[in-house]
Amino acid sequence: MPPLQPLTALAAALAVGIASGYYLRHLHALSKKSSIELILKEKELLAEEKVLKVIEKAEAKADVIEAEAKADLKEKYEAIKHKESRLEKKEELLDDRQITLDSEREAVREKIEQVKEIKVRLDDRKGELDAKLEEVANLSQEEAYEQVVTRMEKERAEDLSGRLTKIERAGDEAYEVQAQNLLLSAIHRMGNNMHTSVMTSNVEIPSDDMKGKVIGREGRNVRTFERITGVDVLIDDTPGYITLSSFDPIRREIARVALEALMKDGRIQPAKIEEMVETARKEVSAMVRKVGDKAAFEAGVPNLHPDLLTILGRLHFRTSYGQNVLWHSVEMAQMAGIIAEEIGADVAVARAGALLHDIGKTVSHEVQGTHVEIGIRILQKYEVDEKVILAMRAHHEEYPYETPESIIVQVTDSLSGARPGARRDSIENYIKRLTELEAIATELAGVDKAFAISAGREIRVIVNPDALSDYESNTLARTIATTIEAQLRYPGEIKVHVIRETRVISYAR
Repeated sequence: MPPLQPLTALAAALAVGIASGYYLRHLHALSKKSSIELILKEKELLAEEKVLKVIEKAEAKADVIEAEAKADLKEKYEAIKHKESRLEKKEELLDDRQITLDSEREAVREKIEQVKEIKVRLDDRKGELDAKLEEVANLSQEEAYEQVVTRMEKERAEDLSGRLTKIERAGDEAYEVQAQNLLLSAIHRMGNNMHTSVMTSNVEIPSDDMKGKVIGREGRNVRTFERITGVDVLIDDTPGYITLSSFDPIRREIARVALEALMKDGRIQPAKIEEMVETARKEVSAMVRKVGDKAAFEAGVPNLHPDLLTILGRLHFRTSYGQNVLWHSVEMAQMAGIIAEEIGADVAVARAGALLHDIGKTVSHEVQGTHVEIGIRILQKYEVDEKVILAMRAHHEEYPYETPESIIVQVTDSLSGARPGARRDSIENYIKRLTELEAIATELAGVDKAFAISAGREIRVIVNPDALSDYESNTLARTIATTIEAQLRYPGEIKVHVIRETRVISYAR
């Protein structure tokens, strides 16, 4: 028994300790719970305060918004009220105007009725007067009108004829001025100096020692060169140049290209000369094609056959009185386009006809016939439009003018050839030729004045109407033309224009 007492005491002490611990824990839990409740209450009070503040702010803001809304509403109400008052005034004004218009309309109606009544009375009165006139004159209105018209026609027939003649003359003068302005405009736009060619070409050499190489031993090189190219080589004491002479510009160009290539290569001997000349022929042929293509492009004539472009390019080496034929044709095409556009003709046909008008000159020395006939055959071979052929074939008046474009081509040919600076002619020769031309006319009896115009293509002779009759004027024109043909040399033709004018002057005082 005694050993159990300590265990009992220990158990009792343990039980008391556990009970004490639970109690203390309970007390701690109670104290913690009370502190949490206090915190929650504080937070609840804070939240209520914040809610009250938010409510107060919202109420204040609502009061401000309400005040602003009331002020805005009041302002709009006043504006609407002001507009209503203005509309009421306008309505009153419109009502007043409507009343005025109604009264004026009524007054106009009354006046119209009065005018109608007056017109009826006038018609009646006019009828009475017409009846009295017919009774007195013993003529009806139609018969009287016919008599008056007949008498006026007789009295004024001469005046009417003069007026009609004056109107007709004024119309002719106006058309002539318009045509002159059109032609002058075309000339001014295209009036550039033409490049001229001569019968020789100068080839620059690096030194005079090169002349000996070109001549070769006992002249064999120069003889071979002349034989192959058909060009005369002129080597003289002129320093720095060798001159090539030939009537054929293509041969001369081939010789020039070949000689420059030989001098650049340095090996001048017969075999090399043959090689370089053949190469030069190919280069010139290619250049001819490029020149023809360029000319067609500048003239505004597309879609030509390639072979036709090559033939056209050969005109680059042809001249007419110093004027390059190819660029003369290009200038004609550009002027023809300007004129055709102004008068409503076919611009494309006029351009093509002008560009191709001298195409026959490329082979005119090789084929029988005039260059116009040769050109027609060339264009037909390459199936050129018939309208273009009709336009080009009349430029020398060998064929009639069948289309407006044919007249344009002839006009532009004259303009391009006759304008100052187009063809080579010194100013001294030019002045001398015109002076001689005028002197031929002025030396004849009955001539008052003579003027050479249009670059010497026309001479206008003014005769004394008292000294010469119309028949004698015709004889004078033929005499002048015959004298010019016998005494002067000139390209193309010269028009002799004799003017005999009778003037009658009277004065009204």
